[in-house]
Amino acid sequence: MLACNRLHVKSWPAPGRRKVQLVARLDGRRQAPTIKVVAAAAGVSTSTVSRVFSHPHRLKESTVAHVTEVAARLGYKPSHAARALSTGRLGMIAVVVPDIANPFFPPVIRAAQANAATGGVSTVVGDTDEDPAKELDLLAELERRTDGVVLVSSRLPEEQLREVARRGHPLVLVNRDVAGVPRILVDSAPGIREAVDHLAGLGHRHIAYISGPAGSWSDEQRRDAVRERCTARGIIGTVLRSHRPEHDEGRAAAAEVLATGATAAIAFDDGLAQGALAGMAEHRIAVPAEVSIIGCDDILAATTYPPLTTVHGRGGEAGRLAVELLMELVENPEGERDRRVLLPSHLVTRSSTGPAPAAPPAPRR
Repeated sequence: MLACNRLHVKSWPAPGRRKVQLVARLDGRRQAPTIKVVAAAAGVSTSTVSRVFSHPHRLKESTVAHVTEVAARLGYKPSHAARALSTGRLGMIAVVVPDIANPFFPPVIRAAQANAATGGVSTVVGDTDEDPAKELDLLAELERRTDGVVLVSSRLPEEQLREVARRGHPLVLVNRDVAGVPRILVDSAPGIREAVDHLAGLGHRHIAYISGPAGSWSDEQRRDAVRERCTARGIIGTVLRSHRPEHDEGRAAAAEVLATGATAAIAFDDGLAQGALAGMAEHRIAVPAEVSIIGCDDILAATTYPPLTTVHGRGGEAGRLAVELLMELVENPEGERDRRVLLPSHLVTRSSTGPAPAAPPAPRR
């Protein structure tokens, strides 16, 4: 039943008589709590409540936790419109990725969104479909609609990225190393070197690398690490063509690996590696008895069959740190721009790698 909690009397003259109208508010909803209500309940000033939702890093963690708990209990939500009027900010950031279906990116987005939310900032997600032209157009649009952008695994040429950064809209890169632009880098090279050493220790003398997307900084880093470490170990390293990081591309790459005579493969990411496992099964090649396969990112690895040896990256941490850097830039546009944070990787050994076979396998249908 709807409760009538307010009664208004409204009257106006009508020809020949006085007309009276009763207007009742029947929705029964409570009025949303104001910042003053939260401040009183928490025993702090209204300015402290405001800072909890706009500049939490300026306050003690205990204060932020206390005010946040009180606000949540009361159902208080900060007004982005009011904040925009008082600060000139929109209370909105963007996270842009090349392919939201790629399993590496959802943990990055989730961590970025969670960190932004602690400061009362909303997040919009953009997907460029691995298309540099779409990426450039989307960045131009987001400059008008957000306070800043976290750009993950950009496919733009370096000079275009520099031009975007020069326009002054706060920008933080993830997995793209451009001097003068704040960036968080998941450093895959240590883990890839461990992967080559692991395979060499198992007796493999020829390793194929299943390349990722053209223009990917991460792919270049991983490809170079495979080449360099194979050379150092005195074994053959064959680099295959670029592949979009998708399951079906990995399936197709299985035949490419077999054609090289390699007894092991390192894939750009777990998605390609998972596809390569399926492709080997289609060719009736046993993994790891005949071919060993290693992935990268450690996103799908524990759910494959056999469980995938992979290079463990730190995508979630990269997303969280990227938002921290971005909010610092939003707060202080004249702050340091050449921030470079490296997050090292390491190899996780599971069941998709084993001793090298006596001879390279051949496809069997």
